[in-house]
Amino acid sequence: MSKHHNNPFKNTTSEDFDKIKNEQQPEEQDAENTDAVEKNNDKTNELQEKYDALNQQYIRLAADFDNYRKRQEQERENLLKFGTENALKKLIEVLDNFERGKKALENVEDCQKVKDSFDLVHKQTIETLTKLGLELIETEGQAFDPNFHDAVMRTPTNEYPEHTIINELQKGYKMGDKVLRPALVNVATEAN
Repeated sequence: MSKHHNNPFKNTTSEDFDKIKNEQQPEEQDAENTDAVEKNNDKTNELQEKYDALNQQYIRLAADFDNYRKRQEQERENLLKFGTENALKKLIEVLDNFERGKKALENVEDCQKVKDSFDLVHKQTIETLTKLGLELIETEGQAFDPNFHDAVMRTPTNEYPEHTIINELQKGYKMGDKVLRPALVNVATEAN
């Protein structure tokens, strides 16, 4: 027996090598696909974690905002309640003076004393309301402004420019920029 070793590559051509190589590629491609799937899974997991974190932040933020809104509503109610309370406390002093004036005037026949007492209480009322922010709306001689005035009469005249307030029928009041009650006025119109 001869000890010849057969060379397995002896009759192999380059085409055969390409064939062998292509036969091995699907396995390599499967490995590459597995790597790609794992990378996609990693990316999906990473995105899911980011989503979950953002979702939790959103839920916390929504809860914080709801709590903030409730606190603001409660504070506003308290401000209104205590604002009204302070206003009433200041007006109680005016009411006390009305009561004192009423008792003092029971046996008074002098009209001047009644007038002086009335003027004193009226002045105190105006001062108290002014301290609370009440302002009188200017009228007579002013140009008519529908934001502050309500024209209930129009008088044709040549004595005043058109749209000028001739006289005030009822006082108007505001608090800052907010009109509490417009002034009722008579406005000049062009005479024919």
